[in-house]
Amino acid sequence: MQTIILSALFAGFVAILVTVAIEKWGGIVGGVLGTLPTTIVPAAMGMYVEAGPDDLATSMSLIPFWMLLNALFVASWVVYPRMKEGVSLGQMIFVSLGFWTVLAVLMTISLSEALNHLSETTVGVAGFVCLVGLGLWMTWTPIAAPKGKNPVTKIVLVMRGLAAATAIGIAVQFSGMGMPIIAGLASVFPAIFLTTMVALWISQGSDVPTGAAGPMMLGGSSVAMYSLIAPWALPEYGIYAGSAICWIIAVVLTSLPAYTWLSWRKMKLKISS
Repeated sequence: MQTIILSALFAGFVAILVTVAIEKWGGIVGGVLGTLPTTIVPAAMGMYVEAGPDDLATSMSLIPFWMLLNALFVASWVVYPRMKEGVSLGQMIFVSLGFWTVLAVLMTISLSEALNHLSETTVGVAGFVCLVGLGLWMTWTPIAAPKGKNPVTKIVLVMRGLAAATAIGIAVQFSGMGMPIIAGLASVFPAIFLTTMVALWISQGSDVPTGAAGPMMLGGSSVAMYSLIAPWALPEYGIYAGSAICWIIAVVLTSLPAYTWLSWRKMKLKISS
């Protein structure tokens, strides 16, 4: 129980920082910073302590596909308002969560079957490639990603932290109960993405969260990279040194290249226009 509580509290704290980052630095910088490996750190640590390396490997192998699921969730916040004018925040929340739920069920069934025939590493790498491909495609033509003009209220920030903390606490609990697939799904429930979009939509209007969607999708590949390294690093080096190794490698190999790509595409768009 102590592991669950500590993992949840840490996740909630770091989750609050994401909205502030997007609000202060805009969609590109804030989107990449906001998707640095944060909540997955306590989630992976908690799963390893509670369930051991085998269940950790199973849960982590599916994280890239769960991040792909969240990328599609974020994409719905860009695509649906273009399909239907005058979309309200309530409608957007209902549509995006409904879309996520349907895809989550389908992917859970498909991935459970895939693990019976493919190795965990193969499944994880396949999900990572799909996620990066989608992120590159969605950010090929950047859209405006302005900074926020109004501060997000403290109440909204606290609610965001509570949502993320709850998701991670449930994930660690499921892992300890011997349900690694459900634990992996729960660990990436789009609490951060949803509360980011809602908080920014309320305080800044629809342009700020929509502009941050693409960078958040591509930046989320750092979480997928972290999950590919964790099953090796945590058992090999322990939860603290192993987590640090995972974080550094994920940032260097994914977050920094993502920022470079987004800056390049933004510059190319300015030159062409």
